[in-house]
Amino acid sequence: MCANHQETVTNKDCKKLPIEVILYFSGIIIFLLGLILPLNASSKQILSTLAMLVSGYHVMWEGIEDTIKESRRQKRFIPNTHILMTMAAVGAVLLGEASEAALLIFIFAGAHFLEEYVEGRSQREITKLLELNPTEARRLTANGKVEIVTVDQLAIGDRVQVLNGGQIPTDGRILEGEATIDESNISGESIPREKTIGDDVFGATINGNTSFIMEVTKDSSDTVFSKILQLVESSQSQLSPTASRIRQVDPYYVKAVLLIFILLVALGPNLLGWSWAHTFATSLTFLVSASPCALAVSAVPATLAGISNLAKQGVLFKGGSFLANLSDLKAIAFDKTGTLTEGKPQVVSFGFKKQGLDEDKLLGLIVAMEKQSNHPLAQAIVDRFEEDKDEIAITIENRLGQGIVADYEGHCYQIGKPTSFASISEEWTAIRTKEESLGRTLIFVAIDDEVGGYIAIQDRPQASAMAAIDYFKSAGVKTIMITGDAELTGQAIGRELGIDHVVANVMPEDKARVIKEEQESTGMIAMLGDGVNDAPALVTADIGIAMGDGTDVAIETADVVLMQNDLSKLALAHKLSKRLKANVAQNLIFSLLVVILLVSLTFWGNLSVLASVTLHEGSTLLVLLNTLRLLKK
Repeated sequence: MCANHQETVTNKDCKKLPIEVILYFSGIIIFLLGLILPLNASSKQILSTLAMLVSGYHVMWEGIEDTIKESRRQKRFIPNTHILMTMAAVGAVLLGEASEAALLIFIFAGAHFLEEYVEGRSQREITKLLELNPTEARRLTANGKVEIVTVDQLAIGDRVQVLNGGQIPTDGRILEGEATIDESNISGESIPREKTIGDDVFGATINGNTSFIMEVTKDSSDTVFSKILQLVESSQSQLSPTASRIRQVDPYYVKAVLLIFILLVALGPNLLGWSWAHTFATSLTFLVSASPCALAVSAVPATLAGISNLAKQGVLFKGGSFLANLSDLKAIAFDKTGTLTEGKPQVVSFGFKKQGLDEDKLLGLIVAMEKQSNHPLAQAIVDRFEEDKDEIAITIENRLGQGIVADYEGHCYQIGKPTSFASISEEWTAIRTKEESLGRTLIFVAIDDEVGGYIAIQDRPQASAMAAIDYFKSAGVKTIMITGDAELTGQAIGRELGIDHVVANVMPEDKARVIKEEQESTGMIAMLGDGVNDAPALVTADIGIAMGDGTDVAIETADVVLMQNDLSKLALAHKLSKRLKANVAQNLIFSLLVVILLVSLTFWGNLSVLASVTLHEGSTLLVLLNTLRLLKK
């Protein structure tokens, strides 16, 4: 048996149950007793009225309280839908139909609970992140002792100990030890990441079975996780345009219904020749029939459900308006490096001519030379060829304009760009032309001043990029790639990905200008980027989208964040935006048709209050059940 505690009923074996729900079902029991027990008509009326008050006090009082509060705040009469239902229930009791009043409240309050459930479930899915917010840290003092402090007491430069299985308190960098860290609540990636000295770690992620010492690199309010929470909070307060319009119109609609109700009561007997009983009954039925309950829940719960669905899949929206508008995109622009591509150059092709030295030994020499080079492409060559190659001791010389040079066993080896070599045969010139036309960076390998091989390097497209581009093209959205690369390189990547339009040789400060021009010629445009230089373009675009591994500035200025750096998630968000638009349209059309039908039946079909509320609240239930579909993947 659960024990009563303030406003909830709790027990370790049962979930918290709001007092409103307890009273709701208590009222239903009282009503059923009135039907079963052999009581006179007056007693049954009293029990039905009591049942109505017990079950519906919270929705009835909420309507009165909210109306008073909003009216005071705006200094004019601002009624809400609950007022209409409260008036209809009280009116039914005055007509001697207390059982109908009770049933009206049962159905209305039940629909209200379902609405709260739909919105609450959506919000719980989003805000459960708050439970993951770290609160304490093990800070190391100057003499090496551990002190337990709150996370907000940590300062940049503090040394913090993280125990095995412990939560990382804030963003930082590993100073001692190694770790396997679960970053799923940041990136959505389920596979733990291996980290070692010098690697960055993020607050709210979970350490594995080792311990390590880290240095704090960010204030607790500036961590990646805190930015996620800021996105979460703003997403729940900013509604879609449709939802905002419904909320704005709702008080005026309720005022109009109240005015017509008053006119019916005043003019029915005199102008229309109705009896007072018929006038009052018809007016109350109209009050219920015209009530905008289903209209009121057509957009807000749907928007929250859509935001919640995507949040679970690593796509965070700053507000419902951005999710709603995503389906109306005419164009989407992508930064190239780190967005469409991996941002990590790779060897994509190579070839050598044997000149008295086998290929394996030549590759071993190349690896030994590139390991000592500071060229940004050197690591790509080492990563590609290092495995299973014998370590060769060699000394290199960096020569300006010529690349790197080394002497080995009486021969001179040179690795450099094509312009480093005085003469190149037609065969190698043809290879150079072919590779560079594909947007690749070419490196030649020479032995004793004669080119004997080449290595082609390129930043490769992300696995998810091509599928996402294909999706947007099929959806009629123009795709644009903005890159600072040379025209050949940009066009080559663009062709491979199937991009509609490539804008190359763009300086960082010019990206916003390109977005503005496309906006004027094409229409609503989104921009996807990950760097500081993308921030102006993200702000200029109608919808700015940042990659979760991007810079803080990009994430702060964007309207949407893809936590997994997976472009398929952006396609998923676009699809769900279309579903949201269709869902809200279905809800609105259905709700309006039901109101028109019920109002018509009120005047020309002798509709009763009970029948009206049953059909009216039934339509509200159907709208909410339709909305729940948006929580499905």
